[in-house]
Amino acid sequence: MKKRSFYNEISDNKRDSVILIILVFMSVVFLAWVISWFFDPAYTSIIIIFAAALMIIMSWASYYHSDKIVLSTMNAVEASPAKHRRLHNLVEGLCIGAGLPKPRLYVIKSPDINAFATGRDPEHAVIGVTEGALKILDKEELEGVLAHELSHIKNYDILFMTLVATLVGMIVIISEVFRRSMWYGGRRDRDDKGGGLLIIIGLLFAIFAPIIMKLVQLAVSRKREYLADSSAVQIGRNPDALADALEKIKSYNKSRLRASKAVHHLFIHNPLKNVESWLSTHPPVEQRVKRLRSM
Repeated sequence: MKKRSFYNEISDNKRDSVILIILVFMSVVFLAWVISWFFDPAYTSIIIIFAAALMIIMSWASYYHSDKIVLSTMNAVEASPAKHRRLHNLVEGLCIGAGLPKPRLYVIKSPDINAFATGRDPEHAVIGVTEGALKILDKEELEGVLAHELSHIKNYDILFMTLVATLVGMIVIISEVFRRSMWYGGRRDRDDKGGGLLIIIGLLFAIFAPIIMKLVQLAVSRKREYLADSSAVQIGRNPDALADALEKIKSYNKSRLRASKAVHHLFIHNPLKNVESWLSTHPPVEQRVKRLRSM
């Protein structure tokens, strides 16, 4: 197998993520334009501003309090420097190499192997690791998992995914407003040939856009997981260690980690059952391992 530089992987995944988010943004603009044409522009502007304000407020609250939200839903306790010395030492060493401040560390009471990262920026970051990961993974494998989580922090993935969620949420709200409002009339000239075609296009877009954009959101999430894997290699310089850890996770986990659907995308491996599909927030483990082995 031809070896591939992790620098290439990082560059490609960043490019793909940007392309996907541009697609989401352009969809918001197009849908807003169709609504503005169909209805009174002043009325539509008020709706769009209200929807945008609502989504920004919700996203701001989620972004700035993400660590508290996640920790409140998990059975996690702060990692003791004495009891969990290996965990603290590994994170400190990786943070020095990555040029990051040390995040707060938590241990999740679960026999499954998993870990998550959250927080609005590197200065307010949190990493949680399951008891199963601390018990089963060897030093190099645990270091690979921690490097992956630190990569999410370094790449500002919480901010990036919050932005994507905001745009997708706006599309859902605007689409719903458009579909419902069509029954109450719009511009009088909408029934001409050109206008009728535009209305059909707009209606179809309003129906299918939320579904398509949700799939795009999942694709962005998977790209960020690939990016975190590649960045972990840049930090830890050991792709095989992370690959070995992912293979252990795949073979050992039994979905015993109780995590809300709202936070499962934060984990290194989706804790929900039957997640190895195109509807998952995470790429298949086999594909991730294959990429890591090629570096």
